[in-house]
Amino acid sequence: MYSYIQGKLVVKNPAFVILDNHGIGYHINISLNTYTKIQNESETKLQVHLQITEDAHTMFGFADESEKILFQQLISVSGVGCSTARMILSSITPQEIQQAIISENEKLLEKIKGIGPKTAKRMILELKDKMMKAGDLKGIATTSFAHNNMQAEALNALMALGFSRTQADNALMKVIKNQPNIVSIEALIKDALKGM
Repeated sequence: MYSYIQGKLVVKNPAFVILDNHGIGYHINISLNTYTKIQNESETKLQVHLQITEDAHTMFGFADESEKILFQQLISVSGVGCSTARMILSSITPQEIQQAIISENEKLLEKIKGIGPKTAKRMILELKDKMMKAGDLKGIATTSFAHNNMQAEALNALMALGFSRTQADNALMKVIKNQPNIVSIEALIKDALKGM
């Protein structure tokens, strides 16, 4: 239905954006990978995937086509929904996801919230050949981001991903205590996710 939406970024945080396209504000869920790429932009073009369920139409956005393709491959696996696929893309880099599947690294996949041993095995079984044929995912990268309100933004992002405020707060405090010099919001969120 939609391929991409281009417009002005009215609201931007690590879990979602509101993209204004000719006066219509689209609420689009994003991964940390996409947030990293658009964090300094005032306007952007996002590749989108629309999920239609009985009670909602939910849009997921991606900074590039390769991340969208990876997302669609992940949700093609039985037991991996859109929210879980976004969690995967927010927990480890797309290259790490692809490498884990190709090298059959179940342990790395199982560390991601929502992925148990059966789902990890299923992901490897169903996606390994596709990913080997496709080769490297191009155009996917991550960069560092420092921000004064890093903890508050990380807390909002974790709550938007479905965690309770207490859960998110505890996980963030643990990361900050163990790594006081952490300078990237993405690293803070990823480490918090690993500890949950």
